[in-house]
Parts: sequence; C-alpha cells; structure tokens
Amino acid sequence: NLQEFKAAAQIGLSAPENTCALFLCALELYNKNKEEGTEAMNMLRGPRPMTPYDGQFLRDRLRGKEYLPRAYFDGATPQNGYTPTSFTLEVLPDPRPQDIEAGYIRVFLKTAGADSPRPIKLRQKGNEWFLWEYSSVLSGIRIPAEQDPWA
Repeated sequence: NLQEFKAAAQIGLSAPENTCALFLCALELYNKNKEEGTEAMNMLRGPRPMTPYDGQFLRDRLRGKEYLPRAYFDGATPQNGYTPTSFTLEVLPDPRPQDIEAGYIRVFLKTAGADSPRPIKLRQKGNEWFLWEYSSVLSGIRIPAEQDPWA
C-alpha cells in the first residue's frame, strides 16, 4: 500500500538499485490503485511530477499486462505467469558509462521475458536517485504462457 511504499522510499532512494526496485513496486501499486500508484511514481520522479501524458503512457503500457512489474524479479518467467520466487532484482551496470553525463546513471534490469536487459536512467539530486527515463522497462515482453495461444 501507499503507506508502506512511503516508508520504503524514505530510506531507499540513496542507491540506484533501490530506486529501481521501488519503481517496480510503484507500478504494482499503480495496477491496484491508479491514484496511489501515481503518488508513488511522483515520489520517485522527485521534483518532476508526472504529467497527464506520463499517466496515459503508464495506463497504455500496463493495460492488460498486470504481470509486467513482477517480470523483473527473480524466478519470474513466462512459464510461471511471471510469479517471482523472491523479490530480488538483478540490476546490471551500464556497459558504456562514458556515454552518460554527470549527475545521471543508467543501469539495466534483467527479465526472463526479454532477450536483453532493459535500460533505466536515473538522475541524482543530493544523495538520492530519481527516475528519469524508464520507458524501455515498460515496453513489451513475452506474454505469460497461459495467455499465449502458440505456447
């Protein structure tokens, strides 16, 4: 719920990996309650709150894909409907950090639903890391096997 999310966010934004995990939790919250999910996303975006366009983008990307936020956690596969075995996230370093300007970091999230890890870009403000660019995480992945007529 939103209260638990706020408590986790107070201690979690100091490391990029934590912001990534909180992002997936915010998406899961968004699936359950759009208003609370939007508030959670705004916390992760820092001084740049979501616009109506950003909200529509989230709605479009998550519509019919409630499994998407869970697809990045350990053990989640298309075969098991993206049910994680643990809420551990594999965050990979940027293979080309020289391409990123100061104050930003790009990391990659691994999922069994895609052939390559998905980038997420974060921006630093003080000692905290906030979401900057995350659209690749929301792009399509393999649908769960039970929904795939070709599986």
